[in-house]
This record gives sequence, C-alpha cells and structure tokens, in this order.
Amino acid sequence: MNNNERLYKISEISDIAKVNKTKVWRYIRDNNISERSMKGNAKLYSEHTKDVIIKAFSSESVHLATETKADTSRILLEQIDILKGELERKNDQLDKMQSLLDQQQQLNLSTNRQNEKLLDTTTNNTPSQDDSPSQSDDTDVLKPTKGNEGNSKGVENKTPKKGLFSWLRR
Repeated sequence: MNNNERLYKISEISDIAKVNKTKVWRYIRDNNISERSMKGNAKLYSEHTKDVIIKAFSSESVHLATETKADTSRILLEQIDILKGELERKNDQLDKMQSLLDQQQQLNLSTNRQNEKLLDTTTNNTPSQDDSPSQSDDTDVLKPTKGNEGNSKGVENKTPKKGLFSWLRR
C-alpha cells in the first residue's frame, strides 16, 4: 500500500457518484470488490476502485435514463390506446342506453294515453271507436281526450294525472 494513496469510504464514494450508499454497497457486494484496508469499522477502498464504481454508476444512470424514457413512452402510448378503446365502448353503451330510455319513455307515454282513454270510457259509459287500443297512438298530451272535452254545463272535467312521467304533461 502506498502511503500517499488516498483511500475512500463507501459514504465518500456515494457522495462523489451522487447515489445512495446502499447502491454503492450492493455494487461492491455483487461484484466481489474487496476493501483495501479498514479504519475502525469502516472499509476503505482505493482510488482505482472508486473510479470503477463511479464509472459504473454514471454509465448505468445514462443508460437507465434513456431506457426508462423509451419504456415510459411506450407504456404511455399503450395505455392511451387501451383507454381510447374503453372510451369508444363506453360511448357505444351510452348510445344504447339512450335509445333504450327513449323507447321506455315512448312506451310509458303510450300506456298512459291508453289508460286515460280506458278511464274516460268507463266513467262516461259511452263506448266509441277510440276505446280500443290502437297500434299508432297519436293523441297529444296537451289535448283533452274525447270523453273529457266538457260536460253539459261547459265546465271542463279533468282527471288528476299521476304517474312517473306526469311532469311531461304540464
């Protein structure tokens, strides 16, 4: 051992390499690097060993940074493609749900109109051709039904309209 050769502790090497002490220790352990000497419990390493360790971490960090950026970009692009596919599926589902909702509202409206006609015919006991439910119900919600246009006094007889879509009739 040269007397004027500088020796370095793991903490000094990690400070120079700008990495964690644990990384330096693992690198030394994994590469079976032996210490030059001991000072108390601290292991001391030569200048050459320090240079090898620093070089390993500097080239590794540049390589890792480049590799990490490429991997991250690739992963993000894959995730974007996946999310675009999911978004399209969700839009399709929303369109289907909207059409089903429209159908349900039309069916409820038609059923309510038919129920009103049936109620009007049973209260007035005047059967007419309109009493039978028709395939195409074109009655307007705002127009009074035939049996409910008014009585002999000219006062309009309205039945209270209740139901799930009663707010549509206002």
